[in-house]
Amino acid sequence: MLLPWEYSVRNLARRPVRTILTLLALATVVMLVFVVIGFIRGLERSLSVSGDENVVLVHSINSEENIENSSLASRTPALLTSSLDVTVNRFGLPHASPELFAGTRVRSEGNNTGLGLVRGVTPAAPLVRRTVRITEGNWPASGEVMLGGLVAAKLASNPQTLALGKYIEFEGRAWKISGRFSAAGAAFESEIWCNLADLQTATKRQDISLVALLLSPTSSPADVALFCKERTDLELRSVREKDYYQSLQLHYKPVRVLAWTVVWLISSSGVFTGLNMMYGAVAGRIREIATLQAIGYRRSAILISLIQEGVLLAAAASLISGTLALTTLNGLAIRFTMGAFTLRIDSLAILIGCGVGLLLGVVGALPPAFKALRMEVATSLKAI
Repeated sequence: MLLPWEYSVRNLARRPVRTILTLLALATVVMLVFVVIGFIRGLERSLSVSGDENVVLVHSINSEENIENSSLASRTPALLTSSLDVTVNRFGLPHASPELFAGTRVRSEGNNTGLGLVRGVTPAAPLVRRTVRITEGNWPASGEVMLGGLVAAKLASNPQTLALGKYIEFEGRAWKISGRFSAAGAAFESEIWCNLADLQTATKRQDISLVALLLSPTSSPADVALFCKERTDLELRSVREKDYYQSLQLHYKPVRVLAWTVVWLISSSGVFTGLNMMYGAVAGRIREIATLQAIGYRRSAILISLIQEGVLLAAAASLISGTLALTTLNGLAIRFTMGAFTLRIDSLAILIGCGVGLLLGVVGALPPAFKALRMEVATSLKAI
């Protein structure tokens, strides 16, 4: 025969201070798990939604996998579009975007300085970067810039200092903020876009970093790759944009492994927290447990009742932490080496976080319960 369910609930209410402290300890552990899982899921989503399967990036063969270090002659876009009939071509305009990509120190109003990612583009960029949408303001004219939605997080700057009409400084020039754009969570959202010719002048460069080609339905990335191999004098390399960001996922694999290790360590510390609190709770109830055995309840029934108490506390802690994570952490922008991305508390994060919380309740209750039930009934009845 099992103990009534209400018995476990009443026991939690009998010791409100201990119950609240245990609840807060478990909720803190579960919240830390949500933070780390949200970081992992946000990083994975940012890289997975970045890149278009129909876009091919052409860059310098000497840059290896670091497109930021690529350097191409300014005539490369015209050479590619004239030699290859692979891009979407509407109204006589090939969908090819020459771009100059660089990291530089950016200063906003209030002397806030941070490392920003600047991309020099032409009006052809939105034709190729199909996820980009202007959400506020206008396309940048000469001397102006357009900011992604996560630029403020990347620069660790107050969003009010990056309002439309404000100025930012980089490469020795002041640039007026003309607009903002979104890119469906892609890596572009942490970038600053400006006129390609202006950026070339400011950086005193005449080259570009890459050419992004939007392929037509009848074309293949292999056509561009074959051209790059045949024209050895140009020292070009092509990669499908989707494959490029997948390679970045492999590059950041050690970071994800470290983050999962942190989850395991946090969960382990949570188990010890639960053990400590449950040992204290059970130590003061030795006579109560012995009395239950004396009146006929089996040890298995008492064990289940103690586990119920731990699971109740863990479920409440998981519910509190999950609610706080969804309302305060989900969508929170953070800086990273690649730019910035948002924490993502999705269904998988909720499942893992709450699962860890419930596991803490079960595992934390078992050792002290076993210890109390192993004692002789007569000895336990005499305990103070």
